[in-house]
Amino acid sequence: MTGLAFDYPWMTYMSELGANLRAARLATGLTQEDVAVRARISLFTYQKLEKGESNPGTPANPRLQTLLALSAVLEVSIQDLVPDLDRIREGEPGPSDV
Repeated sequence: MTGLAFDYPWMTYMSELGANLRAARLATGLTQEDVAVRARISLFTYQKLEKGESNPGTPANPRLQTLLALSAVLEVSIQDLVPDLDRIREGEPGPSDV
């Protein structure tokens, strides 16, 4: 296992990324299919990203290119999609927790 897995809770991070994607998508009024088509990824891939997983119990690991495409489609900065790593490491609640 890589050192990355020991540095922070990856499942928590990816779960929050998924929640951020969903919130941004709902704010734009787009469907999951709309986002996937516009970002040029499969609907299945987008659905898994919103769930924060690639396989059941396995956190997603999206490419930077995918994250950039999604931020453009959803008209938000990539910083709005990607969770705050320091906050997660310290166990502080995220925006969806308050």
